[in-house]
Amino acid sequence: MSGPPVNTTVAEVDTLPRPRPTIRNVAERAGVSKSLVSLVLRGSPHVSEHRRQAVLAAARELGYRPNAVARSLVEGRTHLVGALVADLHNPFYAEFLDGLQESLHGDGLRMLIGNSQWDPAFEDEAVEAFLELRVDGLVLLGIAPTSETLIEATSYTPTVVVGERDIELDGVDIVVDDDQLGARLAIDHLVEHGHKRIAHIEGNRSSRCEGYLVAMRRHALAPYIMVEHAECSEESGRAAATALLTREPRPTAIFAANDMVALGVMSAAADLGLRIPEDLSVIGYDNTHLAASRHISLTSVDQPRRTMGRSAAALLSDRIGDPAKASRLREVTPELIVRRSTGPA
Repeated sequence: MSGPPVNTTVAEVDTLPRPRPTIRNVAERAGVSKSLVSLVLRGSPHVSEHRRQAVLAAARELGYRPNAVARSLVEGRTHLVGALVADLHNPFYAEFLDGLQESLHGDGLRMLIGNSQWDPAFEDEAVEAFLELRVDGLVLLGIAPTSETLIEATSYTPTVVVGERDIELDGVDIVVDDDQLGARLAIDHLVEHGHKRIAHIEGNRSSRCEGYLVAMRRHALAPYIMVEHAECSEESGRAAATALLTREPRPTAIFAANDMVALGVMSAAADLGLRIPEDLSVIGYDNTHLAASRHISLTSVDQPRRTMGRSAAALLSDRIGDPAKASRLREVTPELIVRRSTGPA
């Protein structure tokens, strides 16, 4: 016994999802074969302009979108790059990604972004997701491939590491700035202004701290060395600066691991009633757009972010084309940008 009839109105039918157009639909609309449509969508030069335009017009009319998954299976490539970032809240990383994306786009590659938030578990999850999407390459920004997941991924996926120097993995390229030179530029500037009690708040770049120590000893200021550790955040920088500035005698200048930490130093100084630069000089690192803000005016060591992004993209595109190349290192030269946060001791 059949059930009651189903009453479907015209309005209800119109709201049902329409099937997505297929390559067969495009071929029928253009009056050509499926194989010719496939050639056009792959950009093959072996198609007459008349037929190419007919296929493209049919695809537009039908709202056809090529199946990227199917195409990747045919080509053996997805034209996707996974960029894993240590902390998207840091303006340096965001500005680097601008340069990276511009260059990747020019090479016909699209970028996917993952944010690890300095958490190794998030790093592994993001990389596994990238690999499931069969990305053509990886960019690790501020992240050293130390976990088994990341090390294994770099063994069969073209990879560029940015900001981490001590990587000993075959076929992994590196883009860094000369951290030790950057630290020396900062310390030399402060010494020229008569500072001796110069402290350093170190982050996750040991080479910057090494540069600070070398520069202090070169100026015969080893007795004045003071180092506090901080995570690369404003709040952590504030706590580290408070510890330094409540010492006796306190430092007259602080060289911070990055601009975010330097902002924390400025906040701590304000909490303690210290004026910048009259009572305390502050230098950051990265020269982000925050440093250039008029009310902050932070002296900072500039890393050319867009240049580093373009270098990373070039190395990655090259390695995708030839994965067997030996590992390469690209080092950029930092520059000290002097603003109002530094002055005489």
